[in-house]
Amino acid sequence: MDRKVIIATENLGKVNEIKKILADEFDIFYSLKDFKEKIEIVEDSPFYIENALKKARKIGNRFGCNTIADDSGLEVDALDGRPGVYSSRYGRDDNERIERLLDELKGVPCEKRTARFVAYVIFYMPDKGSFYVFYGQLDGYIGFERKGGHGFGYDPVFYIPEFDRHLAEIELDEKNKISHRGRAVYALKSFLNADFFKRTSSK
Repeated sequence: MDRKVIIATENLGKVNEIKKILADEFDIFYSLKDFKEKIEIVEDSPFYIENALKKARKIGNRFGCNTIADDSGLEVDALDGRPGVYSSRYGRDDNERIERLLDELKGVPCEKRTARFVAYVIFYMPDKGSFYVFYGQLDGYIGFERKGGHGFGYDPVFYIPEFDRHLAEIELDEKNKISHRGRAVYALKSFLNADFFKRTSSK
C-alpha cells in the first residue's frame, strides 16, 4: 500500500489527532492546507457518512492518493439531536458555536443535558475505487461552562462522567483512546494492519 495519505480537512486539530494514531501506517501525511489548489466541497447531505464519502472521493480522485475523510457532529438530546450534522456550521467559529449551544441550553438541568459525539471516518483508495467506513461514538453531557485548554470544537463544554472531566481537560494521547474520532481511527488502524486488507491492497 502507498505510504502517503491525504487527510481531507483544513482542521489541524483533526489532522493532529489522526496523524498521532496512524503514525506507523503512513510515512507522509497531507492536509488540504498543503495544497495551493482550493477544492470546494459542499457538505449538503443530512447524513454524516455521505458527506465524508463525498470529501474522500473528491480529494482522492483529484490528487490520486489514498484519502481519509471524516464527518462528525455533536448530538444533544435536549435539542432533539441538534446541532448534529450541522455542528461545524452552528456558528462562525468555535467560540460562537459554544456560546450558541450554551444559550440554547439555558435552564436545562444537568440530568437532561445528555449528548454524544459521533464520527464516521472513510478510507478511500482511488486506484481501486473502493472505500471503507469506520464509526466512533462518545457519550457524555453538556456542561454549564467551559473547562480545559486542550482539543477544539465543543470539547471545552463536553463533560465525561467516567473521567469527571471535560474533554478539553484531557491530553491528546488519552483523548484519542476514548473520543468518537479516535475510536473510529483506531478501528481504521486495526483494519490497515489486518491480513485481509494487506492481501487485497497488494493485488
